[in-house]
Formats: sequence, structure tokens, C-alpha cells
Amino acid sequence: MDIERLRRIAAKKERYQTQLSRLLAAKKQSSCIEAAVSSAMGTLESGTRSFVIYGEPQSGKTEMMICLTAKLLDEGHRIIIHLLNDSVQLLQQNLDRFQRSNLSPSAKNFSDVIDPDYSLKSGYHVIFCKKNASDLAKLNLKTEKIRNKVVIDDEADFATPNALINKGDVTKINHLIQRLIGDDGIYIGVTATPARLDLNNTFDNDNEKWVNFPPHDAYTGQDSFFPLAGEAQFSLRTLPDTDDSPKYLREAIFRFLVRVASLNLNNSADDNYSMLIHTSGKKLDHKSDKKPIDDVMNALSDVHSKKFEDYTHQIGKIAATLYGDMQAERILAYIAKNSDQTTTIIMNSERDKNVDFKSATSPAAIFTFVIGGNIVSRGVTFDNLLSMFFTRDSKHKIQQDTYIQRARMFGSRRKTLPHFELTIPKQLYLDWHRCFVFHRLALEAIKTKKGSPVWLADQRISAVASTSIDKANVLLDRGEMSFPIFDYSTDLETIMQSNDPLTGLQNLQERVGADSLPNYLLEYVKHFLPLGSGSVALHPSSSVEGMKDADWDKIERSKGLFGQVTRNNPDAVHHFKMFFNSKKRARLIYKFTGNITFIKNVKNA
Repeated sequence: MDIERLRRIAAKKERYQTQLSRLLAAKKQSSCIEAAVSSAMGTLESGTRSFVIYGEPQSGKTEMMICLTAKLLDEGHRIIIHLLNDSVQLLQQNLDRFQRSNLSPSAKNFSDVIDPDYSLKSGYHVIFCKKNASDLAKLNLKTEKIRNKVVIDDEADFATPNALINKGDVTKINHLIQRLIGDDGIYIGVTATPARLDLNNTFDNDNEKWVNFPPHDAYTGQDSFFPLAGEAQFSLRTLPDTDDSPKYLREAIFRFLVRVASLNLNNSADDNYSMLIHTSGKKLDHKSDKKPIDDVMNALSDVHSKKFEDYTHQIGKIAATLYGDMQAERILAYIAKNSDQTTTIIMNSERDKNVDFKSATSPAAIFTFVIGGNIVSRGVTFDNLLSMFFTRDSKHKIQQDTYIQRARMFGSRRKTLPHFELTIPKQLYLDWHRCFVFHRLALEAIKTKKGSPVWLADQRISAVASTSIDKANVLLDRGEMSFPIFDYSTDLETIMQSNDPLTGLQNLQERVGADSLPNYLLEYVKHFLPLGSGSVALHPSSSVEGMKDADWDKIERSKGLFGQVTRNNPDAVHHFKMFFNSKKRARLIYKFTGNITFIKNVKNA
């Protein structure tokens, strides 16, 4: 027996390559994961020890975190701690996915690790823990003597930031996570909505070192559900903003049944699908939302019920409208035959251990209905989700990060996207749409690692909770956005003097590139022209070296470069201006006039 050979075999894990091979065998795209992992490792090699990985909601961040953990273990990091929201079900869902990936070592729940007989003094360990004060305190006691720990914080903008930052105090969760990181640890926050982490300066994360996790090819996200141009690729049903009659939910249920029937009639075998009813956060409202579902499904499964004829007649009309008269009869027959294959799951509380979490997220019945509020809004992936009924509105400002996380319809839905239906009050959809416009504009600057984000808000949408904004280091109403530096030449001035500003911007982009003038900004401007082309003003360029308090090399100024918009363009809401230095380098600045607030972290400026 060659003991040394066995030791070499045991030591050579190649965990990262093993995980990539697993994805390849499962026919899952890995290029987006490889890009994020490579960028994250490069950030660590540069000496940065606190940063954020951001990606679209439901874009596969769990698989990315599995691969990132594998790479960190390969690089010699012994203790990797994964933090999750305070939900037993969510922890179990993620822990199960890690364990099924055959990652070595197998991931452990913190409750197993804190056992006195469990040793962390040697070997490699992957630990899962909820962001719960009691659990974190126990884990701290177990790991306080362990150095160089890596903390990967899932849904990092939730519970982790210090909401007492302006009161000279620290929230308990924030304090306990800081203790866990210690003086020599690494913090990696993972989220789809990083604004709060930036504006809170959580653990001094460096926003210029953030890592972008691009979505995979099968992903459907904001471009599909909140497009700036073109027709929607799914079925959008808008509701009145004031009428909350139960008939709207009942009709949405009918359409869900029809779409499921149509899909399964065209498949070789039946698939199970779900409808998510996202209404009020109140438990009593959840129970009342269940009544229309029970009413419809009970009536359809009882052929002698008084409502059977009425409901099948309504369903038949919907089926004919959606799929034609020829298909309608087959669809009705399918629904009548399978109407008793249904289940309804109410997800009320993060601590409700009686909820069949797996049947909700991976539907166990042909017609699965899920009802919930806040718990379904973050970190929960719904497989085969085909319909979302959303009536929860806000009388006050809606919070951008909260509503972006509520886009549970995002994900790997390209195959069923033409059949997907979103039913929502019209004003709420418009507000939700604007949330994503603001969010994407803010992230454009950091995707190229050439600038800090500027977060946007208006009268109906706030960027983050105001208590989380580090007011000592965050500047409000700066009123402008900047993009990466480019080479300056005087012929660019001719472009900026174009009679048609939209053509001028297009020509400018061709010269300076899409990084320095993002496509998304151009699309946003084109689709928000309240007074036509007069809504856009291209201002004469200026030298930044005329400003004593500006950084001439970076072409930046903490108070903003643009200053007051001139009176020569009274109708303009979009303002563009170039600022250049003596080294023939320039930066384009965009300013929006109106009720939009621009919010920027200037701690490192």
C-alpha cells in the first residue's frame, strides 16, 4: 500500500473543475459563472477584502456560489461561511443544492458545526448559517479563534447593512457578521440589489471593485418583462388601480388553468405548473385570497355543483380566445379531467415550519397555487411558474430594491415565456418598470469597472430605506451621472453641435464606444421625450482644469461637474456635456432635470 500516493490523491481535489464538469454534464451554461468567479478571484488578488457580486434576480447565483466556493477551497481558504436570510426553508433549499453538487467537503449546517466534538482546527469546512442573532452568536463562539475566514453573504443587502449608521450605533446582525469576518477575513456580498450595501458603506465594500455576474443565455429578466422598446414577450394583464374585486383573481385562475392545459396537451407527459398570488403581507388576507381558488377548483371537480356549468362556460370562452375554437374543447376536457390534481400552499412566515416549501417552489400538482407576501419576495426560486397575480400596492413610496427582488417571474423561462401571464394594477406595473430603468442606469458605470454608481429615485420610488443611507458619506441631489473616460479630440465638438441631438448622441457613441455612452441610456432617452427632440440638450464642452476642487486626471468633482443647466434649453430634460483635461482625455456627463434625485457614495471620491 503506497500511503504517500493515497495522500497525494486525497490532496488533489480540483473542486472547481469538477463543478464546471458537473454543469457541462447537466447541459448548463458555465461561461457566465466562470466570468464571475475569475473576476472575484482577481479582485481578491488585488488586495480587496470586501466587495459585492451582483447579478439579475433569479439568474443562477446559487450555482455561481457553489463554483466560487470550490475555487476558494482550491486556493487554500479553509473556512467558507455562507450566510442566508433568517428562513429555515431557504437555508435548507440552498444547503440541499450545495450537498447535491458533491462539493468537497460537504456543506454543513451551523447546528452541526457548533457541536463540541466538531473540530475546525484542521481540514476544509463549508458552513451554512442563518442571519439570526442567536445562530450568529453561537457560530462566533465556535470560530472566533479561526483566522482568515471567508464570509459569503447571500441576499447581502437584507438584514446585513447597519440601519443605525446615522445614530452612532450598530445593529446586532451587522455587529455579529463583522465579528465573524474579523480583522483578517474576507467579505463577499451577493445580491441582485446592491444599492443599500453601497449607500450604507457596509463593511467598507469598494463599489469600484464590485463583480458583475452576467445572466445565462436561457435567462429572461427585465428586458423581457419590462422592455423599453417593442412588444412584451409575455401576456401582461393590467388591473384597475382602485378596484380589488375577487373576480379579477378568479379570471386569472381560469387563464392559468387554460394555459397549463394547452402546454400539457402539446407535451408527451404532463408537467406541474404554479401560479403565484402575491397580494397583501397580512396573514388574514392570505386566507381570503385562498377562497377564490378553493371556489373555482371545488366547483370544477364537482360536476354537479351549481357553478360547474358557469365556470366551464367562462373557461371555454377564454380558451377559444387564447388558442382558437378547435383547441378550446380539448382544453376544457383536460381541465375537467384533472381539476382535482391541485394544491394550494400559503407561505405566511419565514419561521412557519409547517409549510410544504418544496411543493411550493417545485410544484407537486398539475395546478399548484402559492399565496404569500414578503417571504416569497426574496431568494425563493419558483420552478415552472406560469402565472403571477400581483395586487399588492403601496400608498407611499415603493422601495426600489424591494420591488426588484419581487420579480419572481424572472429566471430560466424562455421556453414558457409566450405562455406566462402577469396580472397587475397598471400604475404598479409602471412604477415597477421605472424601478428597473433606474436600477440598470445606476449599474452601467460599474459594469466596466470604471466608475461608481449613481442611484436614482423620484417621488414614487426610493432607492433604499433612508435609515440605511450613510449620510456622512453620501451626496444627494448631485444631479448627474458620469461614464468611463475616453480619448478627446476637437472634432468631437462638431458632433456635440448636431442639429438633431439624438443623431448627435448616436454619432458620439460610435466614436467613444458603448462604455462611455451606454446603449441603455440612449434607449431611455429615446423613449422619454416629453417635448420631442427639444427634450435633449448637447452642451458645449469645458476643460475640467478650470475647477480647482476637481480631480483633473479622473475628471471628477465631488460636487459634480455640470453645475447649473443653462437657460438656453428651457424644454430640455436630458443634458449631455463633455469635460476634458490637458492630456486629451474626456468624460461625458449626463444630467436629468425633473423630480429625479441622484444619490452617490463619495466616501472614496
